[in-house]
Amino acid sequence: MTNPFYDPYRVLLKVYGEGARLKLALSNTDLEELNRARTVRTVYGVLEHDAYLTRCIAAFAQKTPKQSVRILLKIALYTLIYLEKPRYYVADTAVELVKKLGKGGMAGFVNAFLRKFDEAKVTLPAGAEGLSIRSNYPLFAVERILTQYGARAESILFAKSHGVTVRFERGEEAYLSRPHEKTPFAHMYIFPHFVRDEGFSRGDYTFQSVGSAAICSVVEPCENLLDACAAPGGKSVLLAKKCKQVTACELHPHRTALIESYASRMGTENVRAETCDSTVFRPDWEGKFQGVLCDVPCSGLGTLSENPDLALNKQEEDLNGLNEAQSAILSNCARYVAPQGHLYYSTCSLLREENDAIVSAFLQSHPDFEVCAADCPLAHEKTEFGLQFLPDTAFGAGFYVSKLRRKA
Repeated sequence: MTNPFYDPYRVLLKVYGEGARLKLALSNTDLEELNRARTVRTVYGVLEHDAYLTRCIAAFAQKTPKQSVRILLKIALYTLIYLEKPRYYVADTAVELVKKLGKGGMAGFVNAFLRKFDEAKVTLPAGAEGLSIRSNYPLFAVERILTQYGARAESILFAKSHGVTVRFERGEEAYLSRPHEKTPFAHMYIFPHFVRDEGFSRGDYTFQSVGSAAICSVVEPCENLLDACAAPGGKSVLLAKKCKQVTACELHPHRTALIESYASRMGTENVRAETCDSTVFRPDWEGKFQGVLCDVPCSGLGTLSENPDLALNKQEEDLNGLNEAQSAILSNCARYVAPQGHLYYSTCSLLREENDAIVSAFLQSHPDFEVCAADCPLAHEKTEFGLQFLPDTAFGAGFYVSKLRRKA
């Protein structure tokens, strides 16, 4: 059996050191199967509490340790604070791994740090900065969420993912003896834990977020739908159940391949994947589609409970570039909507700047479009131009959708 901190360390080194996405880092690391669940819990836990663990290290280390030691200390502190393992076990395990990694010169520092660490002496600032550290949301996001949601902000910031969401095509009865939570969508359930088996490869089920299903529920059935930012293909495949033909567009060939693979696995034959830039006009698509879905690139702040690694590099200045891309995609893809057809704009963001504000600006410059009433069985708030789903009532996820119609 390997050192219990070793596999989490290898995964987190890819995330912190190489900028890898957590789910890819997990899938691309050869983990000890016997303790996979423990490893997954640890790496998610460390990233969910990254800002606080960083604060703990700063409180008890005179100098900032090198990245490899910081990662190890975060694993150790998470195990000590949140998994409540004995201090001697945590310290001994961490020191053993330091030596195994060829960093024996740091063994004394790691041992001394963990022996003297006292969480009671870790102080946090008041106000938004303290909320940012405790919730692991970037400070700029906390400030905006406080402004936009007021007294509800803390409930939003500390909402947790309810688990793994699975949508079944067939055979769900064999899985529902396990603990699960129903969603408002047919054949879709949330499990506290779900290990993929051969049913996944057969297309019996797929992993799909509740947010993805909610967005699809707003889309009207039609003959010809364009999914403008479609990878990995979950929405395209689900929408293919109520649209005769779905064209799924992606910017990069490797992401187009993901859509093709997804559709093939699920046995979906009416999805056609194409590689193209949704900000660049294609004359052959003008007025061609009865429905166009723009699930645009965004900050992803509504998915931090499921993707805690997203918080690591979020900067406020990133919003300007995202807003430009969001507006460009929406304006370009509007040209593909047939008269009386529908245009859908969606994000997995909580911020008005990425949601209603983008739609408002679009409507001002596109008088040939109007807002349509939209509804969804999942709990939501109605905004001026769409539906906002919030983590504290939407199973831990936040996202937005607006439904527009091109006038005759």
